[in-house]
Amino acid sequence: MSFAKARDLLRLAQMAAGRHAGVSLAEIAEEFAVDHRTAQRMARALEDTFPGIEIATGEDRRRRWRLGDAGLGRLQGVGDAELAALEMSLRAARREGREVDAGALERLRDRLLAQMPPSHARRAEADAEILTAMMREDGINGDLEPWDWRYYSEKRRQAEHDLDEAALKPYLSLDAMIAAAFGCANRLFGLEFTPLDLPLYHPDCRAWEVTRDGRHVAVFIGDYFARGSKRSGAWCSSMRGQAKLPQVQGPVVINVCNFAKGDPALLSYDDARTLFHEFGHALHHLLSDVSYESLSGTSVARDFVELPSQLYEHWLEVPEVLERYATHVETGAPMPPEMLDRLLKATTYDMGFQTVEYVASALVDLTFHEGAPPEDLMAAQRDVLDRLGLPHAITMRHASPHFAHVFSGDGYSSGYYSYMWSEVMDADAFAAFEEAGGAFDTAQARALERHILSQGGSSDPAELYTAFRGRLPGVEALLRGRGLAA
Repeated sequence: MSFAKARDLLRLAQMAAGRHAGVSLAEIAEEFAVDHRTAQRMARALEDTFPGIEIATGEDRRRRWRLGDAGLGRLQGVGDAELAALEMSLRAARREGREVDAGALERLRDRLLAQMPPSHARRAEADAEILTAMMREDGINGDLEPWDWRYYSEKRRQAEHDLDEAALKPYLSLDAMIAAAFGCANRLFGLEFTPLDLPLYHPDCRAWEVTRDGRHVAVFIGDYFARGSKRSGAWCSSMRGQAKLPQVQGPVVINVCNFAKGDPALLSYDDARTLFHEFGHALHHLLSDVSYESLSGTSVARDFVELPSQLYEHWLEVPEVLERYATHVETGAPMPPEMLDRLLKATTYDMGFQTVEYVASALVDLTFHEGAPPEDLMAAQRDVLDRLGLPHAITMRHASPHFAHVFSGDGYSSGYYSYMWSEVMDADAFAAFEEAGGAFDTAQARALERHILSQGGSSDPAELYTAFRGRLPGVEALLRGRGLAA
């Protein structure tokens, strides 16, 4: 059988299996006495693991266990593991004859492991003690389980960090956050944004001409509101990339989001972060300065593409940015200091748990792709987790048979680490600004543009980052940012 044919059959088998997070829709419907459509929504919630537990279970610990166990992959049928094993065999056949850089793999593994001990010892275990005490107050004895952690962590977050979203949103209007993103780009890179009256593909879209020192740079389009014809999520695309050959052309860049439409449109803090994230991608296009369109903007390696976007999120958390732009949509008053303080402190909540579960998943993914495919995927997973010494109540973010990033295609196979690697880089890159004197240090902004944002895929990412920072990134800034440093 050809490789392509085997892949097609595998995709069909996965579709036919009809499993969501390792438990069938019928099982969910029967257990929770809901109709098929509701069961489907619950199953989709399980893809993010804990929302299903929070939404569906309330105070019922047995139900928390039922959905929690499903979400952790412990109820998956043998067929799921067999499909995952087949996927691994096909990948091994595809890469046969290719050399693996063992040294690079070990360096990557070391960088991931460097985040595990402080996350575990300084934060996760302390959090586990607090959550266990909360469980005891509810009259529950025994060990804190993964499904208990998610439930009690959410209760603790609401008690300690929850912000009244209805009170917060008036300070985060869409227009104000667009102005904040543009304002930061102006202070950092000298870009100016002038509204354009253009016929666009939908009346909700808005366009701006981007200039610098009076010269045309690009056209930027924002398509911010949700509508039925648009897929979910948020993304950045270029309708035309920057190039110098065979002719000079400026980019036409678009950010697409799914914010709730209103008059005025008000954002949650997560929405505002999304806007900054996607605009970080847009800057990678807007400031591109390469010869060929195929190398421009975000035409870079997968584990490098998120650096500009995640880095730009940091400017939303700069107090002076929020103090200037997070003003009440009706009164114009700045966000109250206590609200601002509460908002910023909440950004590092539960980071011990999040770091440990992510790193565990990334290391299992790397182990699966390190050599010959393991004969028993679940046994290989257990071996990695046992060697890591995970706390009892923290597991992988996704158990292997329903680890969609790894097994739904080749894009993230052996590449799940890239999310945190990008975060290591963005934290280290923002630290360069802090070390130089502030978030808007002119020299650092010029270096960021010259060595990273303007270069696209024209050079090796390691060379680009080293030219900007003087060295490769370390994990120290990430640990500080996550509240995990000593």
